[in-house]
Amino acid sequence: MIPRRGLRTFVRDPRRGHQAKRGRKKQMSCKKDSLPAMMVMTNIHKTGGRESMKHLTTEWPLLKELEEQFVRTLQKVFAVLLAALLEEIDQQLAEARDKRRYQLKDKRPTTIQTLFGEVTFRRNYYYDRQAGAYTFLLDAELGFDGAQSISPCLEETAVELAVKCSSYRKAARTLESIVGYAVLSHEAIRQLVLEAPVSLHHPVSQRHGRVLFVEADGLFISRQGKGKRAKEEKILAVHEGWKRNGSQLELVNRRHYLHEGAGDVWERFEEWLMNEYAYDPCRDLLIINGDAASWITACREYFGKRACFQLDRFHVARELRQCLSGHPRWREVRKKLAKQDEEGLLVELNSAVGTLEDEAKEKQMAAMIRRIESMPGCIRDYREWLSEQGVETTGMRPMGHAESVMSRFAHRVKSRRSWKDQVLRAFLRAMAARIDGIGWRKGRWEEQEPQSAVSASTKSKRIEQAKRKAGRLWADVVRQNLPCLQRSSGTPIHQALSALRDFGWV
Repeated sequence: MIPRRGLRTFVRDPRRGHQAKRGRKKQMSCKKDSLPAMMVMTNIHKTGGRESMKHLTTEWPLLKELEEQFVRTLQKVFAVLLAALLEEIDQQLAEARDKRRYQLKDKRPTTIQTLFGEVTFRRNYYYDRQAGAYTFLLDAELGFDGAQSISPCLEETAVELAVKCSSYRKAARTLESIVGYAVLSHEAIRQLVLEAPVSLHHPVSQRHGRVLFVEADGLFISRQGKGKRAKEEKILAVHEGWKRNGSQLELVNRRHYLHEGAGDVWERFEEWLMNEYAYDPCRDLLIINGDAASWITACREYFGKRACFQLDRFHVARELRQCLSGHPRWREVRKKLAKQDEEGLLVELNSAVGTLEDEAKEKQMAAMIRRIESMPGCIRDYREWLSEQGVETTGMRPMGHAESVMSRFAHRVKSRRSWKDQVLRAFLRAMAARIDGIGWRKGRWEEQEPQSAVSASTKSKRIEQAKRKAGRLWADVVRQNLPCLQRSSGTPIHQALSALRDFGWV
């Protein structure tokens, strides 16, 4: 016998005839037709709608690609226009030169690296009969050295990045991301820092009072060479007070003094103050903040009553924490230090002597007490001393800028690095000039005598004339370097740009 389940398989349902078959075929055809549509919709969803726009307009590049193309195009345009401008200026110099003195020998090509890439141009080569030497008038007139093949802006940017970044290699990578290719190696940047003509002599234009604030500290830096020990670099930061710039505070007329040589620090520093701040020992007062190093505390003996010395609260608090952390008197000691109550602080420290249960801490505490007692007023608020001298102290703030200054220098020159003395000196000068806002390239070409007797007004007129002549190349250069401007008139990009031109937008 056939089982009931089998009967159901072979028995035909009379209710299902040809109409049911036609319905099933129609349903299957709908499913087949909807499958590609679903795939297309899924693809459009994944591509962000770009597939649905293909039948409406042409394929556009991404914004990142457009930006990269335009940056490279602008670099090419800059190179062509700058080369044309330099050649035009060189031609005008050739026409206005003293032909009895300067004999034209040749026209030589040169290539310089700039922030916008390579620029190749030709310049005139002269023989100076008076000096008996060969020269390029264009180099002397525009203040650059064509033999180095580096533009002044690129050189200055490389030195600034070397000071600002954590290493020379990072500075080279940052410069590569700006220009678009590896324009300078890390060793080339190091040589630029070493040869940079940095001068820290930059006198302040206007004094804002008779008080100068000095933050003194030392920085031990490792030296290269077998058996060479680390040396201390003595750095002093000077300013005239504080001013508010929006929500931040800035130091007024900030300068940094880097002590070099074996002479007395404070004697050399006083000479530097006279040159930079027009310091008058009979009129001006000094507020000196620093740790208890012997060369720093020697300022009390050198300046006498003309200066007020303060122990840096950061170093005092750190030493007190090492001795009294977890002690019952630690909270009261912190309060006295925060109030700059010197007498109350000594009372608390003397009461804690003999209760530390550690011989090393007892010796450290006793040495600190002797140090504070040997320098009366070193914990006291300097504003009280200035008030006794008849100085208005409104707007003056607590001292303690030295540690932040040292942290900026230490972040760059320490971190398991070792230096040669010559390289370290050059780097510290460049870093101090950057912090103080001193243009390090000033003066390289200002001391040279002008080789042409052309007035300033005539020079400016000739430069403007050369700019206008080079500017005529703008349209052709842009058209040749932008692919979208070279397409036929039937393309959408041509129609869009034409519409912008007709409406006066371009």
